[in-house]
Amino acid sequence: MKFDCEEFKNKAKEDFEEAWHAGPSVITPPSADRRYPRLSYHRAHEHPVFSTIQRLREAYLMMGFDEAENPIIVEEQEVYRQFGPEAMAVLDRVFYLGGLPRPNVGIGKDQIEKINGIIGRNLSGDDEEALRKTLHAYKKSEIDGDELTHELALVMSTDDALVVEILDKVFPEFRDLKPESGRSTLRSHMTSGWFQTLGAIWERVPHPIMLFSIDRCFRREQAEDAHRLMSYHSASCVVAGEDVTVEDGKAVARALLSAFGYTDFEFRPDEKRSKYYMPDTQTEVYASHPVHGWVEVATFGIYSPSSLAQYGIGVPVMNLGLGVERLAMITTRSNDVREMCFPQFFPLTYTDAELARAVSIDQEPTTQTGKQMVRGICTTALAHATEIGPCSFKAFEGELFGRRISVYVDEPEEGAKLLGPACMNEIYAWKGSVLGVPDTEKFAVVRKEGAMVGLTCIETVASAAAASIEQATRCGVETQYQVKMARLPGDINLKIEPYAMRYITDNTCKVDVRGPVFLTVRSVLET
Repeated sequence: MKFDCEEFKNKAKEDFEEAWHAGPSVITPPSADRRYPRLSYHRAHEHPVFSTIQRLREAYLMMGFDEAENPIIVEEQEVYRQFGPEAMAVLDRVFYLGGLPRPNVGIGKDQIEKINGIIGRNLSGDDEEALRKTLHAYKKSEIDGDELTHELALVMSTDDALVVEILDKVFPEFRDLKPESGRSTLRSHMTSGWFQTLGAIWERVPHPIMLFSIDRCFRREQAEDAHRLMSYHSASCVVAGEDVTVEDGKAVARALLSAFGYTDFEFRPDEKRSKYYMPDTQTEVYASHPVHGWVEVATFGIYSPSSLAQYGIGVPVMNLGLGVERLAMITTRSNDVREMCFPQFFPLTYTDAELARAVSIDQEPTTQTGKQMVRGICTTALAHATEIGPCSFKAFEGELFGRRISVYVDEPEEGAKLLGPACMNEIYAWKGSVLGVPDTEKFAVVRKEGAMVGLTCIETVASAAAASIEQATRCGVETQYQVKMARLPGDINLKIEPYAMRYITDNTCKVDVRGPVFLTVRSVLET
C-alpha cells in the first residue's frame, strides 16, 4: 500500500526505533492467490522441437552458414533427376498433392425450375445465360472456387445463402466431387530442395557456398509410431566448392553438435547407400554425450556428380542432415515422439508443487480492515483453542464502512473446546491428492514428501467469516458465521482449480479435507 513519506521521515527523526518497528504497517496482507506457492514467477514453457530448432539455427549461424528456404513442393520429375533409378522407391514414401476437379455443370429445364423454387421467382432469359457463362468460366478456372458463390449470387440477384442451397440441391456434381492427384509432391527430403537451390546460384555467388535450412519434410509412413511422424523437421546444410570432401562433413558435424554438449564423435559408413550420394561417402555420425551416451544423431555425404549434373552444378557438394525431433527426444529423454510433439493429445502430468499452486481460498475479504480481521480471528482462536465453552473472545475491533465493529470467536456449547482439531490441519498436495493433515506422526510422510499449499484450515475458514462479516457490515447488520464438520473443500472455503480437479479424478487420486472444525465467529456493531 502507499504511505506518507513525510510522516515516516518525521517519525524517524522523533524516534527512529519506533519508526522502524512501524514499517510492517505499510505492507498490505497478501490475499491467498498472492502468496507462495500460488504466487510464482517462472519462465513460460517452450516446445522442445522449436527450442531445438532455435539452438540449431544459432549454431549454424555462428559457424558461418547462411540461412535459406528450399521449395516445399517438389515436382515428380525433380525426384527422378536427383535419385535416378532409385526414384520409384523414394516416391513410394512421398505425398502427392491433389485437388478437386472443376465439374462440367449442365443447366437444363429441371435445374432452372429447382432454382426458381429456391429463390422464389423465375429467372429471366438473360439471368439463365449469365448463369451458364459463370459456371463455364468456373470450369475454365477463370473464377476461383472461393469466389463462385458470390459471382452466382450477383448474376441471379439473390443472397449468398440461397446460392449455397442451390449448389447443394440443384448441382450434385459439386457435392460428389472426388480429389484427383497431380504430379506435384510434398518434399520428403531436404535434398530435394538443395539441388534446385544450388542449381540456381552456384555460378552466381562466391565459393564455398555454405547454406542451412531447418524446415518441415513429409514422409508417407505406413503408420506413425513412437519414433516416426509423417511430418518432421529436417536440419540440413550444404557446403559447395571445388575443395569440398568428406572431411568437411566431419568438421561440420563436430562444430554443430558440440553446441548440444556432445564431446566425442565416431563416423561410421551408412549401409543405406542412397544413390544421390557418391559411393563410400554416406556416413552416420555417432556422438557421445555425458548424459545420453553414444547415439546416432546425423548423416552426411557428398552428392553424386550424376545427380549434380542434372542441375548443371559442377563442384562437389557436402550435405549433412539430422532429424530435429530425434535430437529433441535425446535432449528431453522422451520415449515417444508423438507425445513429445503433441502433448495436448496425451494425458497431462502435474507435480505436487504444480497441484499446490492450483489450491486457493474461495472467499476472501476485499478491504484492508477485512484482511486484518482474518489475522485477528486466527491469532485469537489459536491462542484460546483449548478453552472450554461456553466462552467468547474478542478477535478484532475497528472501523469498517464507517461503522465501529467488534468481532468475537465463540464457543456456545457447554463442555466443548473453542476449536475443533481439524482447525489446525494444513493443506498439502501429495502423490496427486490434496489432503488436509495435522502435524502428527501418522501424517509425517505427507508433510515431508508433499508440497505445502501454504494454507491452514483455520485460515481458510477465518477468511470466509471475514468476507461474510464485510458483506453484513456493509448492509448495517450483525452476523454469525459457523462451520461444524467439514466434508468437502467448500466446507472450509477451499477452491481447487477445475483443471487440477480433472487431473485428480482422472488419476483416481482424492481430495480429503474432512474433519471437525467447529468454529463460530460473530460480529457486533457498536452504536
